[in-house]
Amino acid sequence: MLHSVCKDTSKTDIREERDMKVIIINGPNLNLLGVREPGIYGRESMETFLPRLRKRYAGMEIDYYQSNVEGELIDKLQETGFSYDGIILNAGAYTHTSIALLDCIRSLRTPVIEVHISNVDGREEFRRNSMIAPACKGTIQGFGLDSYRLAIEALSAL
Repeated sequence: MLHSVCKDTSKTDIREERDMKVIIINGPNLNLLGVREPGIYGRESMETFLPRLRKRYAGMEIDYYQSNVEGELIDKLQETGFSYDGIILNAGAYTHTSIALLDCIRSLRTPVIEVHISNVDGREEFRRNSMIAPACKGTIQGFGLDSYRLAIEALSAL
């Protein structure tokens, strides 16, 4: 009689065990998540979402930073873009306007995933153009705050 043993690996991730260091960087007005236009951005704040994300990926260090100031976002990208395993960037409205962020991302060694909570392609025309996308490894949008989780999954697979 043959016996086989199957190990359930669906809850583990290869890179998760390596203690990845990831940072989520949020741009302007994302400090108002849960309050700002809940029909578009949801009712949950980053402060309540982040602990659940950290618990789910307990083997990773997940840092968080938010600023409404473009230069401060660039400073944080430069600070973390050579020592972290991944950056998840929701540049907010700077996505559509900032050549400075594009240039910064291009200078980094750390892969950057562009994230948007809403489906920007289904919104106003001006939101459909991302200045930073050419420098990012990929873009995830339209899945609410779960877009950040999907970005972590994408970084884990790199």
